[in-house]
Amino acid sequence: MKSGDSATIDVPDSTASGGATAKGKGVTVVAAPRAGGWNKGVAIFDFILRLCAIVTALAAAAAMGTSDETLPFFTQFFQFQASYDDLPTFQFFVIAMAIVGGYLVLSLPFSIVCIIRTHAAGLRMLLLVLDTMALTLTTAAGAAAAAIVYLAHNGNPNTNWLAICQQFGDFCQKVSGAVVASMVTAVVFVVLVIVSAMALRRT
Repeated sequence: MKSGDSATIDVPDSTASGGATAKGKGVTVVAAPRAGGWNKGVAIFDFILRLCAIVTALAAAAAMGTSDETLPFFTQFFQFQASYDDLPTFQFFVIAMAIVGGYLVLSLPFSIVCIIRTHAAGLRMLLLVLDTMALTLTTAAGAAAAAIVYLAHNGNPNTNWLAICQQFGDFCQKVSGAVVASMVTAVVFVVLVIVSAMALRRT
């Protein structure tokens, strides 16, 4: 019986006098709608979100990993250069976002299985736990890099840290874009966690 179909069932009824059995009125039974269609739509939305997160995570890692600028008005023996590997925080950012991007790629087959098997609660729970861990790593890397980018733009007069973005404009533009991409990735992970929790509640 499909969702929304109805059927009429004849229910026998006993009369109050004499115990004679008579044919009662037809009773209409309506089947309860199934949640399979909703779960499949959520699983497809989950897959699309993972594709978007892959793009933003790998873009963040690539932008930070290629951030390198050398000021042109010095000789080859005396140059001012800014690169992401000068700062351990930026190195951690590149490694963390690469790990997150790799995890998202590996999670795509599991997301496809959730589309095919809409009631795979165990697999959804596994993705929920791993997504939460990836969200934590993404947030930590993005927040740490954002603090360094803020100092690069504004400096800190109390500690005599000078703002370098006036000299290294291209470098600051790349690292700022990488931080923004990591924050977008974190937002996508938040949506993924919420969607997975809602799907588990309905499974």
